[in-house]
Amino acid sequence: MTSLSSDFTGCSILVYDEAGNQLGSTVITSYSRSSLRIEVMEIPHLLDVGSVCKLLILSSPSPCEYQGRIIKEANKRIIALFFGQEKENRGSTRYVVRFPARVENLICDGRAYPLHTPLEVALVNISQSGVRFRTKRETFSDGDRFQMRMTINNAAKLLIADVINHLDKDDELTEYGCRFLIGSESVV
Repeated sequence: MTSLSSDFTGCSILVYDEAGNQLGSTVITSYSRSSLRIEVMEIPHLLDVGSVCKLLILSSPSPCEYQGRIIKEANKRIIALFFGQEKENRGSTRYVVRFPARVENLICDGRAYPLHTPLEVALVNISQSGVRFRTKRETFSDGDRFQMRMTINNAAKLLIADVINHLDKDDELTEYGCRFLIGSESVV
């Protein structure tokens, strides 16, 4: 495992069971780089001491995937990290997500141009390197760049991504696969 190079305190995390089913989300309240332990606000109720879980840590510049085990240390809610990766990986696991998101700005020539009305989108999945969402057909073209705001654990995350592929689902909806350019920054 690579040593984590940044402090993940304050980052939101999505928590999944070993099969990839989303169990919930929480926030990292403290992180020990030396022991690879994270303390979290709340551990999903379906996980007991000794349970193994998958984590998607929503950190900058891109999310990190880790596996961990729930351990008991005094009265703290602790997850011991034992496997993970920080670098972008084309074969990264895709996690089903269910939280609100909206596209607020289009990016052209390095500048953000606000949409008159932000576009609400339905997230399909998220991975270490990108996101897939569903919205009205022919809204975006491959290569379009945008800023998307997600709200996780009452914290806004602003992601910059570009569309790398699309799949028309029916006459009204299209799924857009997007690659993170800059990811998961907390927005004040």
